[in-house]
Amino acid sequence: MPDLGKYADTVLAAYAVSLVLILGLVLISVIRSTRVKKQLEAVDKKVKSDG
Repeated sequence: MPDLGKYADTVLAAYAVSLVLILGLVLISVIRSTRVKKQLEAVDKKVKSDG
């Protein structure tokens, strides 16, 4: 790891915040994808049962 000098705390904090935000976005995307997939399966099932 490079020597960041007096800015080490700031840089590492920025990396940590960025990582948390990216992981949060990924988590939200996965949760939303799961919910939408269930909704689409329900619609598909209803359409198939209606003929």
